[in-house]
Amino acid sequence: MNRFFPIFLLLLCLTACKSNTPATVAEDEPQLVGPTFDADSAMAYCAAQCDFGPRTMNSEAHEKCGEWIIKKFKELGCDVKTQKADLKAWDGTTLHSTNIIASINAEARERLIICAHWDSRPWADNDPDSTNWHTPVVAANDGASGVAVMLELARIINISDTIGGDTLSTLPGIDFVCFDAEDYGVPQWSNGSDDNSWALGAQHFAQHLGGLKIGSSAEPVTWMGAILLDMVGGQNARFYQEGFSMHYAADLVSAVWQAARQAGYASYFPQEAGGAITDDHKPLNEAGLPAIDIIPYYPDCKQSSFGPTWHTINDDMKHIDKNTLKAVGQTLIQYLYR
Repeated sequence: MNRFFPIFLLLLCLTACKSNTPATVAEDEPQLVGPTFDADSAMAYCAAQCDFGPRTMNSEAHEKCGEWIIKKFKELGCDVKTQKADLKAWDGTTLHSTNIIASINAEARERLIICAHWDSRPWADNDPDSTNWHTPVVAANDGASGVAVMLELARIINISDTIGGDTLSTLPGIDFVCFDAEDYGVPQWSNGSDDNSWALGAQHFAQHLGGLKIGSSAEPVTWMGAILLDMVGGQNARFYQEGFSMHYAADLVSAVWQAARQAGYASYFPQEAGGAITDDHKPLNEAGLPAIDIIPYYPDCKQSSFGPTWHTINDDMKHIDKNTLKAVGQTLIQYLYR
């Protein structure tokens, strides 16, 4: 992942990454609705993906992890389909890509997409040690965390329905979409630049959005929007309001950030701008599907405004914080059940 849109590069700060937690905003008394998001379960899903090793395109680890994700969503009660494509990368490599679409309440015609990418960065090209620049990234945060949150959402939503609590009839149809080939963008060491080299799986998905069939009904789907989860497990993460999200889907941003306040996580979701970012939500918005990006912004980090582990060999489970996973997951529960 991903790049700040050039005009926002001036937002990067020149001080070192802070290890202390930023000052928090006073929280309102939580007004929780819906089931409880289990951060320990999400952590386990994150670790399970990392156990395969770096899920780089065309690798054995990538294929095995993809099979595991499909199997797990099916076990959790989702209708699962795949969208396979051979995509051409910036360096001419053919990437054997698989988008995974796991649907809850598949017959509902009003549907919301919750999405994340599941592939790993092939190169730790932002590592402070240049000898690591060609080393694949384990991608615990930049990849596995978003999929982990979606798996846990699928689990607790289906459990809540099964035990007779909150039922699926109160929810829109939900499609958990795992995008592939997101993180094969032009590496820094190549001295090149191409924003279109990122998010190739999402670009393919957006191009075929009109023909996407969900459930058995012949009636067309009404897309309510899309919520992208990118790097949602990092330590000291704060999710500022991303620029393209505000431009294309300001109402959805407002609703999700309001849900964060109601759930007691306002300090994780500041009411401040964080820059515009080339990510999986961008081709969705350009295709006419309002999409927002829940992605961290570290204004005081010299190494990267995406945080100190972004595209480094330190993007591993040691640097995942289950409190961050909890904040994002419970916020989404609040939004869905509200």
